[in-house]
Amino acid sequence: MAGPPSRAAGRRLLLPLMCLLFQGATAILFAVFVRYNHETDSALWHWGNHSNADNEFYFRYPSFQDVHVMVFVGFGFLMAFLQRYGFSSVGFTFLLAAFTLQWSTLVQGFLHSFHGGQIHVGVESMINADFCTGAVLISFGAVLGKTGPAQLLLMALLEAVLFGVNEFVLLSLLGVRDAGGSMTIHTFGAYFGLVLSRVLYRPRLEKSKQRQSSVYHSDLFAMIGTIFLWLFWPSFNSAPTTLGDGQHRTALNTYYSLTASTLSTFALSALIGGDGRLDMVHVQNAALAGGVIVGTSSEMMLTPFGALAAGFLAGTVSTLGYKFFTPILESKFKIQDTCGVHNLHGMPGILGALLGVVVAGLATQEVYGDGLESVFPLIAEGQRSATSQAMYQLFGLFVTLTIATVGAALGGLLLKLPFLDAPPDSQCFEDQIYWEVPGEHEDEAQGPLRTEEPDTRA
Repeated sequence: MAGPPSRAAGRRLLLPLMCLLFQGATAILFAVFVRYNHETDSALWHWGNHSNADNEFYFRYPSFQDVHVMVFVGFGFLMAFLQRYGFSSVGFTFLLAAFTLQWSTLVQGFLHSFHGGQIHVGVESMINADFCTGAVLISFGAVLGKTGPAQLLLMALLEAVLFGVNEFVLLSLLGVRDAGGSMTIHTFGAYFGLVLSRVLYRPRLEKSKQRQSSVYHSDLFAMIGTIFLWLFWPSFNSAPTTLGDGQHRTALNTYYSLTASTLSTFALSALIGGDGRLDMVHVQNAALAGGVIVGTSSEMMLTPFGALAAGFLAGTVSTLGYKFFTPILESKFKIQDTCGVHNLHGMPGILGALLGVVVAGLATQEVYGDGLESVFPLIAEGQRSATSQAMYQLFGLFVTLTIATVGAALGGLLLKLPFLDAPPDSQCFEDQIYWEVPGEHEDEAQGPLRTEEPDTRA
């Protein structure tokens, strides 16, 4: 299962060299550019004569902790549904996240917090790095099982740069509001991954079709990831928002949207399933779509009813996508979306961006009062009308799709380089090619794996 000796020898060197090279380069850049910000540096903080209780750490760290758990536990276990790819799903999530957290700190620092020739970091930069990592892991879901660790590290290197550029253009240049990342995280990550999957299309992937399925215990592990994501999603959307009513409102809107998407998922899954039975694929994924669809609008005056309606729509669209649209993606568009990120992040992300357009266009001083300045500062200052803000929101969606698709198309060509050690078609979705798996020699002696029905995610 490990392949010919020459391939194994190349693999022995490639991943260590890339890890050491990337870590060495980021360490040098950290040494030259990265410094503590004024709330983290001992001299600067105490020189200001602040009370320790006023430090932003105590207000932001609980949200950061929740987002961090989502990245490592939620995303990692959600992708552990494949019967023989659990080590890689969780392990490569760990690897990609650890690298992206460092690299995105640099990229976002140069774009957002570069002052006096230095990048200043604190708890907010930790949260922002986690958001970039979330986008990278969404893309990972589209190519799960079909790429090696060296390819994934290169993907993270490229995507973190494009993510930072897209975020800078939307938030800093266009003045788009997108606190929970319907556009900057979910839409960007999904369509970057989908285009990457198209460029890396494998016409003979049926050689590994027997591994593209789940078993009882792997679906149970994936459900653990779902529960962690579902529980902490209000923190994910509200983590970067303004403290006070904005953060409170964001968490509340996300909370209600998630409950509605869960009910619509169960309803649709039973309705379209065989003999009225539920499909675990739908429950694991579409139930989370409520958190995606309110990412842009959750800090706005969406209203509790609006959050419920949005969540119900997201769960419905996502469930139908898994049932009907995923097969079309592969058969008509040659996009092999392993985890169905188009249904959980792509379509709900676009719907969330459009919902943000509508809610921004309805913003008035009467509705927001003095809080208009914290949600839509350019409207409050008279630099924009609500209609023009809505148009900027819509343009932000177009920019996101453009950067994601063009960047992924070019990045995919790099990932096709032969020395990056992509798994052969016959060994996709298989841990043993990259991991020491207990009992692997016994499995080989027993012959080919038992064939299962392919998972409906792909």
